[in-house]
Amino acid sequence: MLSKKTTKKRASFQVLATDATKVYNAGTFNDWDPDARLLKRSRDDVFRTWMNLPAGTYEDRFVVDGEWRGDPACQLRGPSP
Repeated sequence: MLSKKTTKKRASFQVLATDATKVYNAGTFNDWDPDARLLKRSRDDVFRTWMNLPAGTYEDRFVVDGEWRGDPACQLRGPSP
């Protein structure tokens, strides 16, 4: 049996959150689970993470200390229910 090769791309996520304790990333890639992807804080108070995702289009938001926030660097925005 031949395996089907899936093309994945590295997706990087980052947000400046100077007063935050914990920042997570939730989106269509993890069923909008607000606890699924914890970002790591760097010395400059930017929280970062990356993941390899199959090619496609995704929606996401940051969860900063329990508060859902859009990505201030994102220029493509859709309606948020």
